[in-house]
Amino acid sequence: MVRQDVDIAVIGAGPVGGTLALALAARGHKVLLVDRADLTPMEDPAFDGRGYAIAAGCQPLLELAGVWDALPFAPCPILDIDVTDGKVGRRPSALKLHFDHQAVGGAFGWIIEARSIRVAINKRLHEAEGVLLRAPALARVERDADGADVFVGEEVFRARLLVAADGRNSALRAQAGIRVTKLPYNQSAVIFALAHEKPHRGVALEHFLPGGPFAVLPLTGTAEHPNLSAVVFTERDALAQRLYVMEDAPFMREVEARLCGRLGAVAQVGRRWTHRLEAMYAHRYFAERLALVGDAAHGVHPIAGQGLNLGLQDVATLVEILSGVEDVGAPGVLAQYQAARRPVNMAMLLGMDTLDRLFSTNFAPVRLARDLGLAVVDRMPRLKRRFMLTAMGR
Repeated sequence: MVRQDVDIAVIGAGPVGGTLALALAARGHKVLLVDRADLTPMEDPAFDGRGYAIAAGCQPLLELAGVWDALPFAPCPILDIDVTDGKVGRRPSALKLHFDHQAVGGAFGWIIEARSIRVAINKRLHEAEGVLLRAPALARVERDADGADVFVGEEVFRARLLVAADGRNSALRAQAGIRVTKLPYNQSAVIFALAHEKPHRGVALEHFLPGGPFAVLPLTGTAEHPNLSAVVFTERDALAQRLYVMEDAPFMREVEARLCGRLGAVAQVGRRWTHRLEAMYAHRYFAERLALVGDAAHGVHPIAGQGLNLGLQDVATLVEILSGVEDVGAPGVLAQYQAARRPVNMAMLLGMDTLDRLFSTNFAPVRLARDLGLAVVDRMPRLKRRFMLTAMGR
């Protein structure tokens, strides 16, 4: 068997794992990156309607990794955010919350097509010095007090630290005996892109409805569809599954009943996707020579589009902690990472959980109280600014 030494082995080459490998390599680490999937088919040239919300605070990490400048399609800035409450088929309550980017001196973040991030990461992975990419490939791992052996086909890699970026059903997390707690929502999201008559002007909409939030996120338009948005349509599981398979005409009527003419005439672009929603948290973020990042460590309700951002913030923190450290997998180093990230992620999880449970009800006194709450926050500049900075990942 061929044997090589690396500093860090990352298992999982999704947006979090791929960015981590590139950022670590940019800081001088030698990194092995393994994924069971062939990454190239994810570069489907067809527009597929999915987008990622990237907070402004995560842009420096993507720049460090070389991903930002490699994006093939222009990101769309989120300039303003409207938070509204209402019922299906009725105009939103006049009591709402509006976030204006001018109050914080720049865009809250960007909506980036999912394929754009995949193309950029793949390009950088094949260019970057210091990254050994093995995909598609299966990794078998053995950890001990001094490091980890990663077996990939006929190759063996010895690493001081192993990072699990292998998703919510992380095999590495399970192998380490790290317990998880899941919080089901009995909701599913139907995800698609929408062409519309009126321009979005960079405004993101979070419209709370009894069945779940209806989010409309601004995308960069195309020659064929100059006005485009990504939609995350959350509903109770049974209704969401009916929406997912519904014919286009009745499906658009359901969409229009929630938009109430906000964007004019609308039409679906590309296909639909569906995901069942649940929150999840790992009881620990590290074990012997192992660290968890991204969905392997936590999962939150997509109500504020913070899922990927939390994973990227894990990455940024881990990269900083490992910079200049002689033993990157030492217990004290990993404990420092957990202390920095787990409380923040847990606070976000609990906040998103509370928001969804508060707004996904049609009980009249609760609806009145939350509408008044939105209006009160809208009139409290200091508190409102704190919310805006949180949305920016700062």
